[in-house]
Amino acid sequence: MTTLTQSSPTVAKPQPIVRPGGISTSLTMAYRSMLKIRRAPEQLTDALMLPIIFTLLFTYLFGGALSGSTSDYLQELLPGTLVMTVVLVTTFIGTGLNTDLTRGRLDRFRAMPIWQPSLIVGSLIGDVARYLLTSASVIGLGLLMGFRPDGGVLGVLAGVGLILAFALGLSWIWTTLGLLARSPQSLGILSFLVQFPLLFASNTFVAPDTMPGWLKRFVDVNPVSRLVSTERHLMAGTTSVSEVATVLLSAAAIALVFFPLTMWLYRRRT
Repeated sequence: MTTLTQSSPTVAKPQPIVRPGGISTSLTMAYRSMLKIRRAPEQLTDALMLPIIFTLLFTYLFGGALSGSTSDYLQELLPGTLVMTVVLVTTFIGTGLNTDLTRGRLDRFRAMPIWQPSLIVGSLIGDVARYLLTSASVIGLGLLMGFRPDGGVLGVLAGVGLILAFALGLSWIWTTLGLLARSPQSLGILSFLVQFPLLFASNTFVAPDTMPGWLKRFVDVNPVSRLVSTERHLMAGTTSVSEVATVLLSAAAIALVFFPLTMWLYRRRT
């Protein structure tokens, strides 16, 4: 007689929970930032329209009066408008972070077992797409209007790369202010107060030699002025290593100051 035996069911061993790394979570947050653009394409309005408006307006409105020729003025203006529009777009990360804060999303992200800076770092990576789109819009329009950089393609690409590095450093200011502001609207007002003197009290549109002494001294130490001058020299093929290093060091200094402040506020804000 055969005895049937019933084997005991195999109990699956619990699998350990693998915590995602900082790179993967940052890339996930970058994808989230890109999804915002796809689902709300009006966010690209500033990135697309500002370059067109500033380049066309200042070239044809002031070119003849300031330089005697719109084509000659465009050679000096376009690197400046390129810097100006990218710097203006850097505020997006602060607005998005403040929106997450005021709507309670920030608390949920902080409660997740992920690398804490990944939300901000991922947003920075996603904003690179805006910076590249803005840069392409300015340069493409400039080429159609007659801009011809003596530095060639390499000079233009080097200029775009330098602007991206500066914009990423500058973005940490807006992450800090985004965590301090009470609403996205108040952050918009604050960004205007910060950006207006930096962008317009610079050498973007006119030479500092025509300015009063006290204003010229401010323009000379303005980091935006240094960036604009370096961009012009890169695209003209006449830049020096020290110029580029100065801009990169200023971007790194901004990041070293505001990155710790951002992370301290990120852990404390509710």
